Amino acid sequence: MSRSPRVLLGVTGGIAAYKAAEIVRRLKSAGAEVRVALTRSAHAFVTPLTLEVLSGQPVYGEEYLEGNGSGEELHITAAAWADVMCVAPATAHTLARLALGLADDFLTTTALAFSGPLVIAPAMHFEMWSKRAVQQHVATLETRGVRLIGPIDGPLASGEVGMGRMADPESIVAALLGAASRVAARKTGSLAGRTVLISAGPTFEPIDPVRFLGNRSSGKMGFALAAEAARRGAHTLLIAGPVALGTPAGVDRIDVETADQMAVAVAATAPGADLVILAAAVADFRPKAPAGQKIKKDQGVPTFDLEPTQDILAGLAKIAPTSIRVGFAAETERLEENARGKLLRKDVHFIVANDVSRTDIAFGREENEVLVFSRDAEPVTIPRQAKAEVAAALLDLFTAALAPPVVGPTLGAIAGRR
Repeated sequence: MSRSPRVLLGVTGGIAAYKAAEIVRRLKSAGAEVRVALTRSAHAFVTPLTLEVLSGQPVYGEEYLEGNGSGEELHITAAAWADVMCVAPATAHTLARLALGLADDFLTTTALAFSGPLVIAPAMHFEMWSKRAVQQHVATLETRGVRLIGPIDGPLASGEVGMGRMADPESIVAALLGAASRVAARKTGSLAGRTVLISAGPTFEPIDPVRFLGNRSSGKMGFALAAEAARRGAHTLLIAGPVALGTPAGVDRIDVETADQMAVAVAATAPGADLVILAAAVADFRPKAPAGQKIKKDQGVPTFDLEPTQDILAGLAKIAPTSIRVGFAAETERLEENARGKLLRKDVHFIVANDVSRTDIAFGREENEVLVFSRDAEPVTIPRQAKAEVAAALLDLFTAALAPPVVGPTLGAIAGRR
């Protein structure tokens, strides 16, 4: 980002509001521009003057709703100004208003008008946090791509200890700066001039003309990666197995069904790609001799001889030796052990591992949590969040591994990458 990141911080009426001063201080120290909006209740916990001095900007309050007589709709201009918006602390009442799309004060009208990444740091008593109504509002916000930081387990204002304490300012600021950097990557086209190839979804291996061997992959993670790569300016190629998903804007899509078809498509496109991400859940085995006609039940229980499919990821280094190569590992046990082994065996730069035995991030879910392994660094954890946000964090890692672009016909075939 050529200019400083811009953060709009909303502060609501909870005891943790006093920590807003530290959030502002840390953001300013990191070089961010900060503006603050206080709800009416927040005034009881922290004064506008404190936040105005720390931010160097006037603090938004209810008197700004009408634009101070200027005719300007300041909730609209504030939303347009910000790269990232944060609500910290976010009370149970505020979570409900945001989830329901209510807009009855400056903070919520601005949030409704804001189109960038929204980060929320809930804070409340553990009895409130655990209630079904609150959790439903949280789930609604998360499915819309809102990033929640915390709450955490710790001492509460009541003197009790439990889940409901606002996340530490350091963690909140790190999340905000990370979100701002992803906004910058999209705006500046950090992948402009690059070609990114992504595979997604399952493969179906025919048993007969009607039935197949398949898996539960929805393709959502791979499609999120393709959408993010296109937003960052990449020429994005998406090889999609049989999924019920629309093609992301700016993405060239190739539809396949079987592992063999996917292998052919990868072989044809990977040599020209700067970054190859094989996120598809390719079948490991297929029937050796599929039946030519539908197998009838009255013929008895059929038996099948299986044979392995082509290992597309293992062959990638040979067909795309100068590309940054990324594989996925969907595991149900020994996640780290299996992922590290795959990293070495497949000769790739990154393995993205996730535990598909978990019901909250398994196939078809809207969220994911992954552990990223690379050749020469410690594993990186990308915590549970919307798959679009996971995709953005992953592309931050992969883009950093790309060699500087060169001008001329060798673009996309750069030697010397790790």
